[in-house]
Parts: sequence; C-alpha cells; structure tokens
Amino acid sequence: MSKGNLTRRGVLKTGAVAGAGLALPTYLSAAGHEGFTNAPTGSTVTLGFNVPQSGPYADEGADELRAYELAVEHLNGTGADNGMLETFKYADGSGTALKGNGILGKKVEFVTGDTQTKSDAARASAKSMIEKDGAIMITGGSSSGVAVAVQALCQEAGVIFMAGLTHANDTTGKDKRANGFRHFFNSYMSGAALAPILAAQYGADRKAYHLTADYNWGYTTEEAIRSSTEALGWETVATVLTPLTQTDFSSYITPVLQSDADVLVLNHYGGNMVNSLTNAVQFGLRERMVNGRKFEIVVPLYSELMARGAGSNIAGILGSQNWDWKLENQLGAKYSGTNAFVQSFGTKYGFPPSQAAHTCYVQTLLYADAVERAGSFAPCAVVGALEGFSFDGLGNGPTLYRGEDHQCFKDVVVVRGKENPENEFDLVEIVEVTPVEQVTYAPDHPQFAGGALGTCNNGA
Repeated sequence: MSKGNLTRRGVLKTGAVAGAGLALPTYLSAAGHEGFTNAPTGSTVTLGFNVPQSGPYADEGADELRAYELAVEHLNGTGADNGMLETFKYADGSGTALKGNGILGKKVEFVTGDTQTKSDAARASAKSMIEKDGAIMITGGSSSGVAVAVQALCQEAGVIFMAGLTHANDTTGKDKRANGFRHFFNSYMSGAALAPILAAQYGADRKAYHLTADYNWGYTTEEAIRSSTEALGWETVATVLTPLTQTDFSSYITPVLQSDADVLVLNHYGGNMVNSLTNAVQFGLRERMVNGRKFEIVVPLYSELMARGAGSNIAGILGSQNWDWKLENQLGAKYSGTNAFVQSFGTKYGFPPSQAAHTCYVQTLLYADAVERAGSFAPCAVVGALEGFSFDGLGNGPTLYRGEDHQCFKDVVVVRGKENPENEFDLVEIVEVTPVEQVTYAPDHPQFAGGALGTCNNGA
C-alpha cells in the first residue's frame, strides 16, 4: 500500500516481518528533513501502534489498540467527546496544550503491527513502521521482553518509544534508554505495595513457592516479590521457571503439592496466568490446608482482562494494578480523569477499559503534549519536555516522569478478585491504594542496577 493510501485511510496494518532487512529509505535522510528521523513535512504525522494481536497477551493488545484509536480521535477532535483532554493538568494547575487539532496542527494518523508477544517480531514490525511508513513515535506492547527490544531499536533509529504495558524493572533499569519512556508501574513497585498487605492478611511466617515466566519480566517480578516478602518474614521454598509459550501448567503444580509451601505466587500474566491459575484450582490448591492454615495464591500483576479469563477462580486473590476503572468513583477527585476516560471508552466500545488500555491512551496524550510544549517533533526536544515533567488528571493522581530513568511515579493499586461480582466487568475490588512515597526508590537501587540512560538520539 502506498503512502498516499495511508494518508487517505488514516490507518495501515503492517505485517510483523514486513520491514525486516529494509534499507534506510531516502525520506529518512537528513537532507530536507530538519535533521531528525521522519520529520513530518506535510499536513499529517504518523504514529506506530505495535501491539500483541496474537500470542498469550493478545487480549491486552486488543484493548491497547482500542485505546490508541480513541486517543487519535481525541487528538484530532473527531471523537464523541474530548476524553482526558478535559482533565489533563500540569503541576501548576494549568490545562494541557492539546486542543483537539492534531499535534502542532498536523492531523494524527497511525499504522499498526502485531508483536506476536515475541521480541524479534516486535522489532521487525517497529522497523517496518519507522522505515516504510514514516512513524515518528512507536508505542505499545504487553511484554517487557518486547518493550526492551523495541526501545533499543527506537534508540538506534532516532524515534521516541512510549512503552505500553511493560512491568519488568529492566525497562527503566538496566535496559533504559534516553529515547524511551514508561508510564506503567514496575515489579519493584508491586512488591513494595503488596508485601505489607500480604503479611497483614496471611501472616508474616508464610512459605512461598514461585512459578515464574521465563523472561525478564518474570525474573524481576519474582525478585521484587521475594525480596519484599522475605523482608517481612516470609520464606521462599522454591522458584521454578515456566516457558512463556506454556499453556498447560499441570506438571508445574504437582511439585507444589509435594512441598511444604502454603502460598503459590504466580509470576505469570495474560493467558499464562489464566491457565496456571485454572490448573492450580483444578489441583485443589484453593481448598488445601497446610499446617492448619488455608493455602493462598498471589498474582503480583493483575488485570481486569485476566480476571475475566479466570472467572470464579480469581475470587479472593490479591495482586496489584497500575490503574482501575473504578478509582475516581470509589476514591474521589484525586484520581480525576478516570471517569472521563471510562466514559469515552465505554461509549465507543460498550465496556470499561483495562489498565493496558489506560496506560496506552495516556502515553499517546503525554507524547503529543510534550511535542506541543517543545514546539517540535524532534526526539531530543520531546525528551527535554518529558524529563522531570509533573502532571495530574490522567487517572493516577499526581504523577512524575522522573528524569534519571524515564519512569513514572504514582500511587499503586492493590486489588483482590471479587467473591460475588455483579457483572462480568466488575470482577476486581480495590483493597488499598499505596501512596507513591511507599513505592519510590533511588535511581541506583540494586534491582535497577546496570546500564545507562545515555543521550537522546535525533536519528537522521
């Protein structure tokens, strides 16, 4: 499909490997393009939405894509309402520079790709969007392995990467990059928020057995939960890695029954978590008694989409989230923007948004706003506008994009599966919102050691 067709339709789906091995096209050269990659010269600007449309995280990817499309409507002023453009505030209380007339007056268009929840496929898809379609910013993903791979590619290419759902410490830790930014919370934050509640509700002398997805997100989540619970008295009796492609976890559950563990921690996400939790319930772990105490299951990283997939198996299970669609209704105006987004999303799609949808929508607005404030699409100008940027009204309360590592700092939501849900979209209840001060850490914290942010890259 030609670039002309892209402009006419406003959306083009690129194949996951379509851009592999492409030579750098002439329109990416510095000549005539203001010295940075894919500098827009016409009346439009193209964003690249790279999401898992297949693989174990496809449900999250579908919701991310819905949110991206909604964000584009709001940026262009073509939606049924203005969504979070009405609530987005700066630290001084003033409103966003976004006015619903595109970005710097240019109509926003987009291309999409399928990461397949695979790093190589995600890089190939992002490469195609940059080199073939002229995307000036890449965003998306529901896997930290994907996020790290695509973030590195964007750093090399000289475009901004606004990470989607990525929870591993590595994304803004050892693999951080100057051209990359993460709004989503991380593994350390989950541990810091969850551990005190786990100890209070289940006791300080528990024995935990970890099943962990075998990639960087699983490793850092296991480390965060293990270190934070051990600090409060828990003992870790076993840690076992499971393939990301695993669908039947029965063989991993049997050894849990043979151990003296009284807690199973599922460091799994998406379809992996739905399947492993289902197997655990089938093996009777929810009814199991160990040393006179009820066996418990913990899911460190939660989502409403996972709860829907797990059904009644999720009831009573604790975990953490980046955001919840009920925050403003239940906890008040501190979390303003939540209702505006839920209203917009619900009107367009007929159901509430997930945390994956929320973080992707917010990242799109944050990028567009940074361009407006900088007065330029140049990546280094955008970096300067986002580093140390404090904002509010996007659903999480007051939030900081820290300059040292490009990690957002905000409150963390601790949730539990509802025992008696009223409908299929209200499966999770908010247990507590952990204040940002409790989940903040130094940039050189050991769980984030190694690597360097480096300097921004304008590319061409």
